Amino acid sequence: MAATLLPADRARPMLKIMHVEAGENFYGGARQVAFLVEGLAKRGIANVVVCPRGSLTARRIAALPVALRELPMHGDLDLLLTPRLHKLLREEKPDLLHLHSRRGPEILGALAGRLYGLPIVYSRRNDHHEAKLVTRYKYRLYDRVVAISAAIGDVLVDSGVPAAKIRVVRSAFDAEPVTPLSRDALRDAFGLPRDAFVIAIVAQLIRRKGHAVLLEAMPRILQRVPNAHLLFFGKGGLQAELEQQIVAAGLQDRVRLAGYREDLPTLLEGLDLLAHPAFAEGLGVSLLQASANGVAIVASRAGGIPEAVRDGVNGVLVPPHDVQALGDAIVALALDDARRHALGAAGRRLIASDFSVDVMVDGNLAVYRELLGART
Repeated sequence: MAATLLPADRARPMLKIMHVEAGENFYGGARQVAFLVEGLAKRGIANVVVCPRGSLTARRIAALPVALRELPMHGDLDLLLTPRLHKLLREEKPDLLHLHSRRGPEILGALAGRLYGLPIVYSRRNDHHEAKLVTRYKYRLYDRVVAISAAIGDVLVDSGVPAAKIRVVRSAFDAEPVTPLSRDALRDAFGLPRDAFVIAIVAQLIRRKGHAVLLEAMPRILQRVPNAHLLFFGKGGLQAELEQQIVAAGLQDRVRLAGYREDLPTLLEGLDLLAHPAFAEGLGVSLLQASANGVAIVASRAGGIPEAVRDGVNGVLVPPHDVQALGDAIVALALDDARRHALGAAGRRLIASDFSVDVMVDGNLAVYRELLGART
């Protein structure tokens, strides 16, 4: 892998950056944008964040010391997004455009930036391979591509993106200062028995997150851990299909689709285990969030997940799609309180040492300085 992992950079240049984040809900990518712009603001940099009008992301960004601009955003076919963004660029006159989302802004936003004549940074958050014909033309639009994990950097190089254009700046996490629910209070809140062993997935309800794999493993888990209960936090297009799978397996009293929860930070410490059986993942902000809250993890060895979950350190890794291995790993941790608690404690230390928000902010700032040179 020839992409460069940027060191921290403590300089305080005076810049104005426009960020575009198209996520309606405040999932991992949008949360990273919030961490980034808040850190940049502390370094004296002006930020304009463009979000979908009326979205939860816009509401959360509005609480930060940045300028918020809300626009209609309707995905890849919303061709009017280019003139809408171009108009904003003329009004705001930023020094650089940073695109954070794949659907819509990655192409349409880049065209607006090129029309305005700005340097463009694109944050790549997923680990799928793209056709080399697509890569050849698409990545000409960007001056730098920030990969949020080394695994994504490798995928970009394999897809034909010049290594000289790629910078690896890992995602980060900083636990919110909240008062967590106690174990008993969490169980009461979801109508679970006080002695329930609670496993959760925190992810959009989309196929690549692997919810169906964990549902297949649940009968095996229940044979050894009869007090196991499963919560799915998140929403998405797979909800109806998952509900049918739960009913077909007779798991209605053991599995709950809990929806997207803005109060998730208060709930995490009451969990016994986080499962993440995804078979494609750029890094996994929910994994960083779990570790920051001392929750042990069982996850797939896929994409950038091994960078966030160190096997035997803060969690256990299993092959993707492997129902038996996933179930066995969950059972082993459920039956070993000491090991599970040790993995959770190690997760807190890992976040503090390797996934600092300061390092992530300074890494992105170093990319901006590369492109702007003397203007910083």
